[in-house]
Amino acid sequence: MELNLKRPICFFDLETTGVNISKDRIVEISILKIFPNNTQESKTWLVNPEMPIPPETTAVHGIDDAKVANEPPFKKIATKINEMIKGCDLGGFNSNRFDIPLLAEELLRAGLDFDMKSAVAIDVQTIYHKMEKRTLSAAYKFYCDKDLTDAHSAEADTMATYEVLKAQLDRYPELENDAKFLAEFSSRKQFADFAGFIAYDENGKEIFSFGKHKGKLVEKIMEEEPGYFGWIQNADFPLYTKKVLTAVRLRKLNNSLNL
Repeated sequence: MELNLKRPICFFDLETTGVNISKDRIVEISILKIFPNNTQESKTWLVNPEMPIPPETTAVHGIDDAKVANEPPFKKIATKINEMIKGCDLGGFNSNRFDIPLLAEELLRAGLDFDMKSAVAIDVQTIYHKMEKRTLSAAYKFYCDKDLTDAHSAEADTMATYEVLKAQLDRYPELENDAKFLAEFSSRKQFADFAGFIAYDENGKEIFSFGKHKGKLVEKIMEEEPGYFGWIQNADFPLYTKKVLTAVRLRKLNNSLNL
């Protein structure tokens, strides 16, 4: 089954120096862009992370310092990547929890704004876990009856993810062939930021989802304890989380001025 798309969707996968969204960097990115007429465009970049790649990470994806020594840093290709995904929905495997947050950090560090306000994100891993609870290699074997021989190669993982989603649509009639439905189905708890530090309450208001103010309204804490905002801005939180908090603060300030 081909995807029923109203706008392009970019499936992508990252290989990185590690799993810390704030500190780690991309070493490889592969993007597979699917258009509503189901034509495809794909591109893969090796990236110099401008930091050492830990041996234990190299053992997973096979990319070491020497392999990326002469490749461009992310900021040199950021505009090309941003242009490729602009106006598109996004798809990936565990992308809502890792790939999208880390890509957002890299784009923000490169001086490019990034948000998902006008797009949806389909996390194929979440669909798979809700249906079968396995890994990408097992999903590829289960749904496509193929062995993922180049697992942890960004390009192989990206193509496998796309094929798995199409096979999921064939297997499960309850899945609607619609990007918005698949995004909602593959989402977990709704967060205002990608890393999950700021969630929404039942009224759609931002609340902290961590620490001593967990479950409390962001606006209220900013008013009662303004130093908490300053602490977060100076601490090792993701740039996108800081961006969301700044937006809440500015919104509250504007609302106060308009009273």
